[in-house]
Amino acid sequence: MVAKAEADGVNFEFSEKTKELQRRLQAFMDEHIYPNEKRHLEEIEHDRWKPSRVVEELKPKARAAGLWNLFLPNDESGAGLTNLEYAPLCEIMGRSTMAAEVFNCSAPDTGNMEVLARYGTAEQKEKWLKPLLLGEIRSCFAMTEPEVASSDATNIRASIVRDGDEYVINGRKWWTSGAGDPRCKVAIFMGKTDPTAATHKQQSMILVPLDAPGVRIVRLLTVFGYDHAPHGHAEIAFDNVRVPLSNMLLGEGRGFEIAQGRLGPGRIHHCMRCIGVAERALETMCKRVQARVAFGKAISEQGTIRADIAASRMEIEQARLLTLKAAYKMDAVGNKEARAEIAMIKVVAPNMTLCVLDRAMQAHGGAGVSADTFLAGAWANVRTLRLADGPDEVHVESIAKSELRKWTKARTESPWD
Repeated sequence: MVAKAEADGVNFEFSEKTKELQRRLQAFMDEHIYPNEKRHLEEIEHDRWKPSRVVEELKPKARAAGLWNLFLPNDESGAGLTNLEYAPLCEIMGRSTMAAEVFNCSAPDTGNMEVLARYGTAEQKEKWLKPLLLGEIRSCFAMTEPEVASSDATNIRASIVRDGDEYVINGRKWWTSGAGDPRCKVAIFMGKTDPTAATHKQQSMILVPLDAPGVRIVRLLTVFGYDHAPHGHAEIAFDNVRVPLSNMLLGEGRGFEIAQGRLGPGRIHHCMRCIGVAERALETMCKRVQARVAFGKAISEQGTIRADIAASRMEIEQARLLTLKAAYKMDAVGNKEARAEIAMIKVVAPNMTLCVLDRAMQAHGGAGVSADTFLAGAWANVRTLRLADGPDEVHVESIAKSELRKWTKARTESPWD
């Protein structure tokens, strides 16, 4: 990863702080992450719903190395990095499925911690943000519902009804990632507090302890057969769950406001990690085709393989530049003004990564679709990102609307029409 890139006349020169963190993070990955990936997988296979011991052992080392909560921007509890400064670090972490948690930078905790840091009360921060920042507990985000098209969050049916000094919560959620982890102690739950209010003022977000009476994990879902243990993706029933009024985030009717603040950084973090996955897939492909012979010559001498390698390199570079541009714009003018760039990269990065992974799997032959490499598991994980935080179609529609608005305005102002 180079320390400098350019797009749209913007010079993405990484700060000295970021360059130093890149070096330290890469050294930590080389010394502690890559050599322990096999052990990590073996420990999960031995006891699927128990946290990996090696991850827990490495967390103190990451904290001691100053590589902790790197994602949290401009906050005394984080590294104080901008989105642009965090981008190359997130890419490095994305290369390994175990890395983000070691550095306390894994989803959905990152988004939930940002919500609590930005919108939480002092009481909420003390009870939930503090242990999350310390890596002592995990959290989940309960938004998607099985009975409605949740790509349109106004469809949400779950209810949050005030009753005296408590809220009563009812509804069923699924794809609640992280809820399978025994360390997951709290959910940020999205539901309707006032179905009669304006469309985007009906929803609220509230903190729900997972051990509250009425919270029941119905089942743990799989993705192409992968259960993603010990993290997991749960379907959860909330039946007459009571929580105090103080658990409400920001205020009734402000759920969409919180969601927009949460999903912008979360979407770009996914894209940054995708680029790390794609880089590793390309490296794995190059090593494989140079080491294998078919029809009397190295596979790397085949024209089709060379074309796949070249296409992968070009596509990775394009996606990285777009990601850096989106990160820069988020920092410069805010998430709202950068929404088109965020939408673009949310479509581009997962699709690019899937293409690179597919080429790498093809180059590996049968090994590529087995569990002998990281490729098949990575493909299943990245494929979900075309749905997570909004499906491609929603983002494409948003991009088109943004583009059309520009030309509608230009036409009305043109003296030639």
